[in-house]
Amino acid sequence: MARPRTLITGGGGFTGRHLAALLAARGHEVHALVHASEAGPIPHFDAVHAGNLVDRDSVEQIVQAVQPDHVVHLAAISFVAHGDVSEIYAANVVGTRLLLGALAQLPVPPRSILVASSANIHGNQGGRLTEDSAIAPVNDYGVSKVATEMVCRLFADRLPIIVVRPFNYTGRGQSPNFLISKIVDHARRRAERIELGNIDVARDFSDVRMVVDAYVRLIETPKAIGGTFQLCSGKAVTLGEVLEMVQSLAGHRMDVAVNPDFVRANEVATLYGDPARIEAAIGPLGHVPLVDTLRWMLDG
Repeated sequence: MARPRTLITGGGGFTGRHLAALLAARGHEVHALVHASEAGPIPHFDAVHAGNLVDRDSVEQIVQAVQPDHVVHLAAISFVAHGDVSEIYAANVVGTRLLLGALAQLPVPPRSILVASSANIHGNQGGRLTEDSAIAPVNDYGVSKVATEMVCRLFADRLPIIVVRPFNYTGRGQSPNFLISKIVDHARRRAERIELGNIDVARDFSDVRMVVDAYVRLIETPKAIGGTFQLCSGKAVTLGEVLEMVQSLAGHRMDVAVNPDFVRANEVATLYGDPARIEAAIGPLGHVPLVDTLRWMLDG
């Protein structure tokens, strides 16, 4: 049998690279759609296609060239504090609309299309969240992901779409713009001081290896098509506990300064997800203890 052909948008990013390695190991022919600035060979990809997700002709040409069996749509601006609002909406909403439009024109549609949304759509609600919790985004990134899900609904009767809402996750290769990677980066550099926000808040953190394993299992599970799934650990850990784990593993302690610019108004104390629906669809998630994730990152 021919190898399944899988297209990853944003393949050159943090998650895309981990996902490509797993798909290649599982026998997929892996293609990346990346921005022109990232063009060039990327490990574990059979082909890298440079294009622009907000350019209709570019997207259609790549989709027609690849003719994918599966698609994992990761390309997005995922940093909440990104400074250019227009870029957030263009990449996250318009890019998704053009991609799905191009896929809908294929003579043979893909067997599955996974679209990465975000738990940020729930905003500042606290406690244990489920897929049915209220939609209440509090920033442009969250609003853009709500719109992304609405775009998916436009194609629900034509394309086999799976929507996933990941909570926070981390691992080797993540930008230090993100909180845990920032703490690990400071510890690896033996920095004397680190500026953080409120370290008493508790959040749901997962390992990128668990996340990409879940993505692969979802696109290979027909009963997942049409579903919306949270991807999370189901546990809340305070940032203070994360900081203590990193410092203990690294054998290095830092002075911690609270920067008021990093403290969000009305920030909820505890926020975590419920993985029951996704585990009912694909089986138990491959959870990695957070301390093992941090050790892996420090050793990388």
